Amino acid sequence: MNTAPITTWEGAEAYFTFADKPAMLVAITLVGIGVCVWTVISIAKHENESYKKM
Repeated sequence: MNTAPITTWEGAEAYFTFADKPAMLVAITLVGIGVCVWTVISIAKHENESYKKM
């Protein structure tokens, strides 16, 4: 079950989007961290409100 179109690694190249732009990598990382922090804070607020209603 070999479905890969690659038959040899000779001359293979890789393309790394934003690999040569450290500022963009930092921005993407900060956005990811921000989304995670926002999610945790939102969950905590929801849980606290739900607990108070009980």
